Amino acid sequence: MTLKFEIIGDNLQMVKCVLEPGAGLFAEAGSMVNMSGNMLMESQMKGGLFSGIKRMVTGESLFLTRFTPQDSRGFVSFAGNVTGKIFTVKITPGKDYIAQKECFLCCEEHVNLDIAFAQRIRAGLFGGAGFILQRMTGDGLVFLHCCGDIIELSLKPEEVVKVQTGLVVGFEDTVKYDIALAGGVSTVLFGGEGLFVTTLTGPGNVVLQSMDIAKLAATLIPYLPKPAPAPSANK
Repeated sequence: MTLKFEIIGDNLQMVKCVLEPGAGLFAEAGSMVNMSGNMLMESQMKGGLFSGIKRMVTGESLFLTRFTPQDSRGFVSFAGNVTGKIFTVKITPGKDYIAQKECFLCCEEHVNLDIAFAQRIRAGLFGGAGFILQRMTGDGLVFLHCCGDIIELSLKPEEVVKVQTGLVVGFEDTVKYDIALAGGVSTVLFGGEGLFVTTLTGPGNVVLQSMDIAKLAATLIPYLPKPAPAPSANK
């Protein structure tokens, strides 16, 4: 049965999913916005203990939350924790999708979540959070949350796009992923773009986000109130 959903909002979107009895959705803890009174929430280790442990290795929760309506149709809504858009991916058997783990919002229960390592060790050494990605297999819809706006690219075979590390949301598993130097020595030292960029080589579809949450947080730090100094012991 096709999942009925509606993406609501503009700059801080949420997705409202309508479920029939017996159907279920899995979501990261804390992403639920609201739900109907007949919706049941259960914490489960999707995929079993081994899959849960692998999620812990990536910094995610051991458990995911399963939402399913009781007796009649119900709804549940989810949203990300930063300003941005929601992007849907249709997973089918034999067509896997790779995404940053921070971008996962929720999925249908027949979608399997696993970790996917970068194809080259240098991507692991210099890719930061992008080293351990999330592989999505099975059959169903996945909802990803992007920080800022969504940028979609369709790469031809051997076509390469270079992206600032942290702006890659996800890509089809036919796309090759690697890390490369941002440029020459002067560019690395004075360009202000960081040491490395992510390179994506087609064929396949790629989804980018216009804002990096880590860079956004670093930008806001100087404007946050500083804690008051501790009183002196001599007073």
